Amino acid sequence: MSRAPLELLAPARDADIGIEAINHGADAVYIGGPGFGARDKASNPIEDIARLAAHARLFHARIFVTMNTILRDDELEGARQQAWQLYDAGVDALIVQDMGLLELDLPPIQLHASTQTDIRTPEKARFLQDVGFSQMVLARELDLQQIEAIRAQVQQAKLEFFVHGALCVAYSGQCFISHAHTGRSANRGSCSQECRLPYTVKDAQGRIIAHDKHVLSLKDNDQSANIEVLADAGIRSFKIEGRYKDMATVKNVTAHYRQLLDGLMERRGRDYEPSSHGHCRFTFTPEPEQAYNRGGTDYFVNGRKIDIGAFDTPKHAGMPIGHIGKVGADYFEIDTGDAAIQLNNGDALTWWDRQGELQGVPVNVATHIEGTRWRIDPNLNRSTQFSDLKDLFPNTPVSRNRDMAWERLLAKPSSERRIAVDLNLAQTAEGFELSLKDETGVKAAVRIQHPHESARDAAQAEAQLKDGLAKLGDTIFEARRVRLSLREPLFLPAAKLNALRREGVAALEAARAAAFEKLPRDAEVQPPVPYPEDTLSYLANVYNSQAAAFYARHGVKVIGAAYESHEELGEVSLMITKHCVRWSLSLCPKQAKGVTGVQGTVRAEPLTLQHGEDLLTLRFDCKPCEMHVVGAMRKNVLKQLKAEPVTFYRTRP
Repeated sequence: MSRAPLELLAPARDADIGIEAINHGADAVYIGGPGFGARDKASNPIEDIARLAAHARLFHARIFVTMNTILRDDELEGARQQAWQLYDAGVDALIVQDMGLLELDLPPIQLHASTQTDIRTPEKARFLQDVGFSQMVLARELDLQQIEAIRAQVQQAKLEFFVHGALCVAYSGQCFISHAHTGRSANRGSCSQECRLPYTVKDAQGRIIAHDKHVLSLKDNDQSANIEVLADAGIRSFKIEGRYKDMATVKNVTAHYRQLLDGLMERRGRDYEPSSHGHCRFTFTPEPEQAYNRGGTDYFVNGRKIDIGAFDTPKHAGMPIGHIGKVGADYFEIDTGDAAIQLNNGDALTWWDRQGELQGVPVNVATHIEGTRWRIDPNLNRSTQFSDLKDLFPNTPVSRNRDMAWERLLAKPSSERRIAVDLNLAQTAEGFELSLKDETGVKAAVRIQHPHESARDAAQAEAQLKDGLAKLGDTIFEARRVRLSLREPLFLPAAKLNALRREGVAALEAARAAAFEKLPRDAEVQPPVPYPEDTLSYLANVYNSQAAAFYARHGVKVIGAAYESHEELGEVSLMITKHCVRWSLSLCPKQAKGVTGVQGTVRAEPLTLQHGEDLLTLRFDCKPCEMHVVGAMRKNVLKQLKAEPVTFYRTRP
């Protein structure tokens, strides 16, 4: 039985971050191209992506580029041209949402189904495999049993799952609230994150249930404890979220999951293997809690839980470091209670005020007093006085959400990734031959002509030859074994030995490049398989004529236009989510079952959310246990959007 390759997929805001993600253990990196990516502020030029792809090839790692927005008809040709440019740059796959792309003349490159395609069922996953997707990002909301059910139907395509980072509260691709309120479409790469705003929640009688709480804001995804069960359920690609994240975060979180996957493969070596080559040595101990986070949750992987929300703040509160001690006229003291905790100039500190709001201030100067006590002189701007620091009282717990010592540590080179190689120096009739074989079995050999000179000191000559061959320096290789196959102890000058080693390394690199397998696009099943449904609403995000033609070719009879086409002008579901505000506030009828005096009195009646003048209705579909956030497009937004001269697919003339 063959082992299953496991892939660690890391994000990259730019090529330099992508290179460091590879160096810190990523088997693959996903990055935005020049356009059409679902993070419009994380685009990259083709030449930078080509540089990243060349670095990835050294370790047989792969590069995926996001082209996962929905496209207007007038954008299709530009997207097609970009796909060919990326293919020529060495990209391994395109991550897409818009099915219109499948109707175009694309290069023979693999296609991955984006999380924006909202893959929740075995039927949809099987359909996407059958139309040619080689990899698909499953919905974050799935539990282990649902993943297993999809794996039972999808044997060819690789299943990918988010394991770390920010969570979208809606099913990806099923959120239109940003477009309705600001004109910025999440499906077009420009989400305004309305879900992170504070809302007042009212019941059907107008009573306030929660005041100014971030009830649509979730904690961050953390599947650290579930890696093995996810692999056993069928996940083969473990995806880290974060194409806006900085270098330190990507290094830190990638290294963390590299160690987790390596540990799994060490325990289960007969079942799993890495999908790229090389081993990493880190100069730091990964601490994912140091990265920006809103608290951790494993979401629905192990079933519904009540504590998935970050209702108090969508910000990063940081790690606890102690309590406020003395408060002076323009400074305050902190007692960490732990001598190992060191404070630094440039740190950022946070605390909760008496209204439950997160407050914070950067540190100008941190001075150690004695023991575990530190004096903090805050860094205040011109408009802020020390007295403006709200509720900074003795005994207030303090956290740190920026640790300058940690950031300085990760600003330095922090990982070495090396491929193990065996070297053998043999004697030939006219000189010497150096044979090299890497850890994957790739081989190379080079020869040099040189007279055979007997060594005066056999032991010293053998040591010099072995040491010289093992000096692989800043190459991607490290010597695992060095052998000498000489009929007698021989002397070889250091200059000749070094030249032979350099030629051997170059030959092995060339052999590895030749051994890299460029994976073609998977063929579509013929005749075309039917789509699981024959009617599509605006939720299918059909925004161009080619996408409509795709679905029609696969048997869909009625095809609604995307919400961005502005045909759904009344109240509609602007967000569909597995997160339930009723459940999180302990108001769900299912929670009341068996409770004396409560059962039967709690009903799933609609709730309302209000932020400023925006009013949204929460409706609860209890059979699938889902929540719909219902609302209409702002009139001023619609007026502005209709004034913009664009062309797009419409179902009606």
